[in-house]
Amino acid sequence: MNHAAPVEICYENMRFLITRNPNSATMHKFTGELKTHGVKTLVRVCDATYDKVIVEQLGIRVLDLPYHDGAPPPDEVVYEWLELLKSRFQEEPGSCVAVHCVSGLGRKRRGAFNTKQLLFLKNYEPKTPARTKSRFRESKVHCCVQ
Repeated sequence: MNHAAPVEICYENMRFLITRNPNSATMHKFTGELKTHGVKTLVRVCDATYDKVIVEQLGIRVLDLPYHDGAPPPDEVVYEWLELLKSRFQEEPGSCVAVHCVSGLGRKRRGAFNTKQLLFLKNYEPKTPARTKSRFRESKVHCCVQ
């Protein structure tokens, strides 16, 4: 099966690599792409389908933030994602964070975002401590991306 190439997105001091979910046949190429782009952290937003040890052996941190395919991310996932970005890009501006879902179809085709996802993005407002879930209320975090 022919997979689309990964897409790198740069914004200010942040770099993101949007890629496909590897399988056993593509794992070597996948890890090579991560190294080529200088990825320091890999975020899986789907259920794990491969052993993360293979990636971690390259010195890349793997973070699992799964949520339902086709749905907008829940508050907990958004919070963890923003925390990651804050710490990652403060520690090492210009470093690269890779992200993948199950198929990665949404990164290159028209109409990839569904209505629920578009409404989430259109109506998104950063959460203030008073509006977040109780486990996050004591946090003094200010997001680097809003």
